[in-house]
Amino acid sequence: MASVTQRIRVIKQPKGGFINPKNFKIIEYNSEINLHECENVHPSLVGLAVDYLSRFIVTNNAIEAFKISGIGAKILKLEQPFSDLLSQVKGLDDCSIVNAVKLSCFDCAFRAGPHTYKPFESVNPNSETISNIRIMVERSINFFRRRGPIIEEGFIFPGGYTKIIDAGDGDFLTRDTLWDFKVSKNDITKDHTLQLLVYYLMGIHSKNEKFKLIRKIGIFNPRLNKEYILDVKDISYDVQYYVARYVIGYSKFVKLSSFK
Repeated sequence: MASVTQRIRVIKQPKGGFINPKNFKIIEYNSEINLHECENVHPSLVGLAVDYLSRFIVTNNAIEAFKISGIGAKILKLEQPFSDLLSQVKGLDDCSIVNAVKLSCFDCAFRAGPHTYKPFESVNPNSETISNIRIMVERSINFFRRRGPIIEEGFIFPGGYTKIIDAGDGDFLTRDTLWDFKVSKNDITKDHTLQLLVYYLMGIHSKNEKFKLIRKIGIFNPRLNKEYILDVKDISYDVQYYVARYVIGYSKFVKLSSFK
């Protein structure tokens, strides 16, 4: 049994990937403010903080936005520090951003195991890191003003998991698009595009009725301020079938009209 990301790491893909990143349409937004180079926090924590703060600003629900970190804190028996930090996340002021980064430290206990946890007290973002996170969250908010509204965030796939993949959660759904957030200095890779396809296929095999309306998959990278998007109908039936059957492990492949 594995999570979506763990499963993808062991999959040998054809040259260019099951979905070549070059097939995605790229929209690059104007970036009037440049990011600083001297971040002092691990990129994975920066990415989580940007993701969770964006969810908080959009939904105004801190508990829901940081729910994965909350689960991690419970595993670590650090519920009180988690609650104390969460109570200080109020917006995009410096204090809120610092505490969002510290909250993100708990996330790994759920996703990768308690042994991967780095004490939140030792993580102290510098001014450059704080500024970068603020800029990337603002870019994310602007992105959803263009592509929203968000109809679901931080969703799982009840009924869509298998004996091969038993964990994994997606980022955002808008009316007709499944979105994933990547806060990387580089363009998308074939692992990113396969992850998106797996999420899509798990979604249409799940009990989540909203996936019946999904016709596109996309990635937004607030660090690069780029959007990558692809129509599901442009992914061949053979690729979708192979990934559903041999990567995820479905014995029966669900067909939607978008596959025609």
